[in-house]
Amino acid sequence: MELSNIEPQIIWKNFSKLNAVPRPSKKEERVIAFIREFGENLGLETTVDGVGNVIIRKPATAGMENRKSVVLQSHLDMVCQKNNDVNFDFETEGIKMEIDGDWVKAKGTTLGADNGLGVATIMSVLESSDIPHPALEALFTIDEETGMTGALGLKPGQLTGDILLNLDTEEDDEIDIGCAGGVDVTINQNYGTEAAKGQIVRIEVKGLQGGHSGMDIHKGFGNSNIILGRLLYSGLAKQNIQLISVDGGGLRNAIPREATALISVRNAQEFIVEATDLKKQILEEFTTVEPGIHINIENSTTSDKAISEEDSKKIILTLKSLHNGVYRMSPDVKDLVEASNNVARVELKGGELKILNLTRSSVDSSKYSVAEQLKSVAELAGMNVEFSGSYPGWKPKPGSEIVQLMEKIYTEKFGEKPHVVACHAGLECGIIGANYPQMEMVSFGPTIRGAHSPDEKANIPSAQKFWSFTKDILANIPQK
Repeated sequence: MELSNIEPQIIWKNFSKLNAVPRPSKKEERVIAFIREFGENLGLETTVDGVGNVIIRKPATAGMENRKSVVLQSHLDMVCQKNNDVNFDFETEGIKMEIDGDWVKAKGTTLGADNGLGVATIMSVLESSDIPHPALEALFTIDEETGMTGALGLKPGQLTGDILLNLDTEEDDEIDIGCAGGVDVTINQNYGTEAAKGQIVRIEVKGLQGGHSGMDIHKGFGNSNIILGRLLYSGLAKQNIQLISVDGGGLRNAIPREATALISVRNAQEFIVEATDLKKQILEEFTTVEPGIHINIENSTTSDKAISEEDSKKIILTLKSLHNGVYRMSPDVKDLVEASNNVARVELKGGELKILNLTRSSVDSSKYSVAEQLKSVAELAGMNVEFSGSYPGWKPKPGSEIVQLMEKIYTEKFGEKPHVVACHAGLECGIIGANYPQMEMVSFGPTIRGAHSPDEKANIPSAQKFWSFTKDILANIPQK
């Protein structure tokens, strides 16, 4: 079946058009122009602000002029991840999609349903002529995935809406009313290099599920950087280890799926035997949650200059010590992760070390408690640490008028109550709410699996449900 034949056709048509436009985070020029042209072609007031956010305004339909005005909001950028064996350039190519039963997915890359389905839904409302709605402001933000600079750059007074509907969650039975804030923790240091003194060993960890570093952080998925660190640490007692190179993970907001290291050791065979014993234990640990995990430990003839044994030990001990995963569960909201850290990227090349972390928390003080713990560990090893890209969380307001309305519509429409939740992902609502404190906010969306990984897929029946729900919400927005 062609994507254009799936219901609701208007959603998948616009999603296909959007996915034909390259839109990596921080490189959104083409998708900004695409959305701008879309709004202008509809004859709607369309503006692009100083940072690149696009705002399109559509007047209320007849009879809805006295209703509260609504901001429909989604982000234009997408996480760009692909399998190692896939030849694909996110900066020049459109996403190649396919249908697999009830799911739409991409061929070896992220799909961009996060947040492309939200963008496509807003496009569909804007171009419709038969959907009752109040006055609308469509806000398409940039760079949500790698810094939220679009939301951070949105100035007070640019929006006039009373209610903001953020279309950026991934379970269609949830109404989200709160989220985590975050801060990037970057560890770096430059080391001198020297000739490798021993035998060369290559370690590779691959085949992990990966996933969203907020929404999936509590699921016990393997982190390739942490597993690699365990294998390296296992050799410290008996080997003189020199690190030659490390390449693990990618984006801060994706749980790393793959990692490799090239090392020099005194006795390669002895190291491989002992590391293989640990490998067996790790595979057993992850049998249930990571059935695709592969660990290869082998001799290698590839070599380059290495860093010293002393500096190598500091890096290995640091990698073994950095907190990864859930730090604290919320005492106030059942089953909500309050604070966590993702050791997202480890790179050592030519003596230059970078370790990228994303620390999240719904409580600002605990966010910095985790970040400061990472900083303390790294500074003990003589490394430099920088905090950047901090953004606030979004405090839940479960009794707000829009939340009660959406609960009522959902229950009547689908015969069951929705889950009113807060999430551990970073949504833009907290940032936008700082400049628009009187605006009521809710986030919801269709069911998406595997976001931020090449396994990302969007559920077709859920998109139908989400579209119907969205239209009913707009038709029943309360009076001013």
